[in-house]
Amino acid sequence: MRNDHNIEKQMDAAYERGRIRRETVPQAIAAGYDATTGRVTVELSNGTRFEFPASQAQGLERATPEQLAQVEIMGGYGLHWEALDADLLVPELMAGLFGSRAYMAAKAGRQASPAKAAAARRNGVKGGRPRKVA
Repeated sequence: MRNDHNIEKQMDAAYERGRIRRETVPQAIAAGYDATTGRVTVELSNGTRFEFPASQAQGLERATPEQLAQVEIMGGYGLHWEALDADLLVPELMAGLFGSRAYMAAKAGRQASPAKAAAARRNGVKGGRPRKVA
């Protein structure tokens, strides 16, 4: 019986944390895809709206406009594309994280910039990339 009381207290505390989060943290209330811009748009419960390029998000890179338009909101904090088997979290998207750590690292490594090109040229003159020292 004592264990049941602890479980009930934990459940009550979890419910209260959820209630507070729902009241204080904006949730996604609408989402869609704009084929003219290639961006997914998300509207939040506090009246703000943000968008991100679908081509940059893990699982959406090769999707058709029709597939991208079929976005669903999951629990106020997730976006889901059933046909693509893709899920993205709204807080991470708002922070500019469009996929897993490995996905983001791979994307960043492929980015070209004048500074990156200049650094590669400087390293080449010195004999290439320095060896790792253990």
